[in-house]
Amino acid sequence: MKLLFLTPQLPFPPRQGTTIRNFNLIRWLASHHTIDLLTFLAPGETLLADSPLHGLCRRIATVAQPQRSTTARARATLLSAAPDMALRLESAEMHRLVAAWTASERYDIVQVEGIELAQYGRRAASGTNRPALVFDDHNCEYLLQQRNAFTDLRTPRRWVAAGYSLVQWQKLRRYEAATVRQADATVAVSDADRLALLAVAPGAAITVAANGIDPMEYDPSAARQAGAEPPRLVFTGKMDYRPNIDAVLWFAQSVLPRVTAVEPTVRFQVVGLNPHPRLDVLRSNPHVEIVGAVDDVRPFIAAAAAYVIPMRVGGGTRFKALEAMASGAAIVSTSLGVEGIGVSHQQEMLLADTPEAFSNAILRLIDDLRGEGTLRRQLGVTARSFVEARYDWRQIVPRLEAVYDQVISQDRSP
Repeated sequence: MKLLFLTPQLPFPPRQGTTIRNFNLIRWLASHHTIDLLTFLAPGETLLADSPLHGLCRRIATVAQPQRSTTARARATLLSAAPDMALRLESAEMHRLVAAWTASERYDIVQVEGIELAQYGRRAASGTNRPALVFDDHNCEYLLQQRNAFTDLRTPRRWVAAGYSLVQWQKLRRYEAATVRQADATVAVSDADRLALLAVAPGAAITVAANGIDPMEYDPSAARQAGAEPPRLVFTGKMDYRPNIDAVLWFAQSVLPRVTAVEPTVRFQVVGLNPHPRLDVLRSNPHVEIVGAVDDVRPFIAAAAAYVIPMRVGGGTRFKALEAMASGAAIVSTSLGVEGIGVSHQQEMLLADTPEAFSNAILRLIDDLRGEGTLRRQLGVTARSFVEARYDWRQIVPRLEAVYDQVISQDRSP
């Protein structure tokens, strides 16, 4: 088939959830289909001549991400019926490119990667003899904002942020439902997201094609030998992403002190792009290291006495969990941190939802590390096998191709 991918960021290098998903979908689809790519470039980002995207895509065009001031965003929040995410990547140049490419090429599928690009998908899939529109919803966004709002309402100094999320939740509920109804097919990354989308768009064609991983890129034997002193607790993720910020702050302020009271040498490493200023409060804590961006997170995961996923907000299928599981790491997560993945407590990882339970689980893993390591080995082996069986891209991409086969056979007359 001929596929046109629209992505909010350059898919390579794959350093965060969106780009990891986009790059791997393109990578595994390219062997069977012709792919053209229209993508935005973040500030300072360039499409390099040696990027593997050139070998995977027939043609690529890029547009600089539009920049909006805080004042413009605040005005839109108050005056526009559209959610902030619908305005974030509004670009006349991208509209021109989408119109030009879909006029000059008869695509079978136009695939929109995320709700930020929904307006371009509608443009591409309009008129006669139109391509099928597939909406890949990386998160159920209205549900994410609802959870953001209720989490921030617990803290008075976060009430402004809570108010923003309350407004966006209602706008996104309408906009996301409309986008799902307008698409020929919607792809969700978890059963939980699928059900949340069906709640606002009953009867819509929604298929689950989860986030995946290539297990061959991870070496579980490294984690089985983790024993660095002082013990390291590791979190990885894009650190200007609100759910990740909340997770790190909650862990550092509510869980970590309980751990260090027993293990005073423990070090908590926060690894990921763009550490937000809200994390600056942790920089003076001798037990916390804000590492920032790294070329490869795998050595940090492998060296962890415990890999932690202390999420209280969010949705979708989290790559951080899949990476740690493929690495055979010993993991402690909240239930929400692995929502939709299907893991069980004391099978693939330890689950804990209170500061006391979370800290006790970490201390249990540290004790095990210094002993025979039986629990760590059992968790690591089971987690790795779980990922290999359910979350290999080789299993996930065919589910997406089945969606393609279904929608191109439908009558899409206006």
